[in-house]
Amino acid sequence: VQLVESGGGMVQPGGSLRLSCAASGFTFSSYDMSWVRQAPGKGPEWVSAINTGGGSTYYADSVKGRFTISRDNAKNTLYLQMNSLKPEDTALYYCARATWNEYDYWGQGTQVTVSS
Repeated sequence: VQLVESGGGMVQPGGSLRLSCAASGFTFSSYDMSWVRQAPGKGPEWVSAINTGGGSTYYADSVKGRFTISRDNAKNTLYLQMNSLKPEDTALYYCARATWNEYDYWGQGTQVTVSS
């Protein structure tokens, strides 16, 4: 199993970024997926989740209305479109594979820095 995030970077407040997570080594379409972030000096924070078919999505209150999770099962790729970014969105963003009771595989993370 491999999850590889990309798309992070530095952006000014109010800007946008699109994160991608390329999945391999398992049947991507059979698993719910999530994005989790960790800011410096803080614990992990769940950001968003999507079910296997992409028809159900969930968001933390802190990102609702600004972030959009999606997936392309034909491309084995998970996405996170992030708009209206704020300095408090600065974190290392991970994609994670979800089982019924845990996130069993994580990527290496991609850094998002929001600063003027």
